Amino acid sequence: MFSVKRVGILLSVAVLALLLSSIPGEANEKIGVIDPQKIIFQHPRFEGVTKQLQQISKTKENEMKLAVDKEPDQNKKAQIFNTKRNELAQEEQKLMQPIFKDAELAVRSVAKKKGVTVVLEKSAVYFGGIDITDDVIQELKKNAAKK
Repeated sequence: MFSVKRVGILLSVAVLALLLSSIPGEANEKIGVIDPQKIIFQHPRFEGVTKQLQQISKTKENEMKLAVDKEPDQNKKAQIFNTKRNELAQEEQKLMQPIFKDAELAVRSVAKKKGVTVVLEKSAVYFGGIDITDDVIQELKKNAAKK
C-alpha cells in the first residue's frame, strides 16, 4: 500500500511549491508549520480511499498468485510480480492524488488567511513557527462538507 514516507514527500513537494511562490526579499516572513501525515490521515476521504486500496491490493495479489502459479519460469514470475506491483502503485497514485491536491489547496488557503508567507514541514523546524495543521484539517473538512 502507500507509505507514510511517500505521503510526506508528496506533501513536502507541495509545500516547497508554496515556498517558492512566496515573495523574495520580504523582511518579515511569517512562518507556518504543518504535520503532513496528520493532515493526510485526517482528510475526510482518506479512510474510504484506504479501504479501496486494500480491496485493489487483495485483487492484484490474487491475480498475481493465479498467474505465478501457472508460470514455471522464475523470470516471468518476477515480471508478473513487478507488473502487478506497478499496477497497484498507479492505482494508489490515482486515488491519492485528489487528497494531496485538496491538502495543498487547504494549506495555501489557511496560510493566506493567517498571513503566513512560508510553510514548512513541522519535522524540519527545530524551533518556532505557527502550527497551522489543525486549521488545515478544519479547512479540509469544511471543503468536504461543501462537495
